[in-house]
Amino acid sequence: MNIAVNTRLLLPNCLEGIGIFSCETLKRIVACHPEHHFFFIFDRPHAPEFIFADNVTPITAFPPARHPYLWHLFFEYAIPKILKKVKADLFLSPDGYLSLRTPVKSVAVIHDLNFEHHPEFMKPSYLGYLQRNFPKFAQRAARIATVSQFSKEDIINTYQQDANKIDVVYNGCNDAYKPLSQNEQNAVRQKYTNGCDYFLFVGSIHRRKNLGNMLRAFEQFKNQNATDAKFVIVGSKMWRDNEIGAVLAEMRHKDDVLLMGRQQTELLSKLMGAASALLYVSFFEGFGIPVLEAFHAETAVITSNVTSLPEVAGEAALQVSPHSAEAIAEAMSLLYYDKTLRSKLIHAGRQQRQHFSWEQSAALLWETLMQALKRGA
Repeated sequence: MNIAVNTRLLLPNCLEGIGIFSCETLKRIVACHPEHHFFFIFDRPHAPEFIFADNVTPITAFPPARHPYLWHLFFEYAIPKILKKVKADLFLSPDGYLSLRTPVKSVAVIHDLNFEHHPEFMKPSYLGYLQRNFPKFAQRAARIATVSQFSKEDIINTYQQDANKIDVVYNGCNDAYKPLSQNEQNAVRQKYTNGCDYFLFVGSIHRRKNLGNMLRAFEQFKNQNATDAKFVIVGSKMWRDNEIGAVLAEMRHKDDVLLMGRQQTELLSKLMGAASALLYVSFFEGFGIPVLEAFHAETAVITSNVTSLPEVAGEAALQVSPHSAEAIAEAMSLLYYDKTLRSKLIHAGRQQRQHFSWEQSAALLWETLMQALKRGA
């Protein structure tokens, strides 16, 4: 069987949530199914690290799909030609974008519909394309996978899709995330925060991640407590307004905020393992991989009580309203000073993390592909 895959988000040193999902599931699927051939379709020259096995053939399509007009050309013209040329039996798109101009059965992985509920978080040009086309992609798909029960229900209700057409394929966690010894934690803190405790945020610097309220909460936490604790922010900027800069400019304790930009997994896992707590209080998430990474690093978590995050966190995190800086600050104080509570949450995280693994994710995604072949396109 020939399976073509949209791999345009497999970018070296630039893997975000969907790219991580693509990488971790595909590397396992191609290894487990050497009897099938996979055509990985990139929109720019590929990195050899993503050609996971001998049964993978890379193809570079034109044009590079970097904005809505080029998305249209890539998916509606380049993809159909390639699928026809390689005689594809199935097309898998881990980022949810499909071609409406091919008869090949297609599987879309739709991670979330944040653009439907929070259009203010999207660039207008991107928003128009997504809202116009994703309902069509959902309808066109032979089968849909998504990363949480929350997102499944959202797709059902927003796009009027049959529940039996949608499979939940949770995310997993990189093996690099694991507990650090006390000496290792001390070394990380000494190197990056002058030996001080710190809260950690990991993710893209984007308005839906709610960094504005997390910074306001940190300011309240510092005003209310005599502590030298820091707030370490790891992630690349994906939004062009100056919300973060405006909030920082008003902060009395802005010098205790460390903006570290994007970091590779090796360092990120150490920063996670040495943190007093992960702050991940987003407005909207389809899953929330950093919460799972914190469970594996045995770091306490403060997260949102909305969208998919209660489903992922279970009883293993403090859940607060993302709209209330006061509630976030109160949770920070509680976790910072209550060692018993922190230990209880870490223990619960050990149990919660057992529900998620990339091996399980890959097996479930493969089952989705097989079910799609049985269904009419």
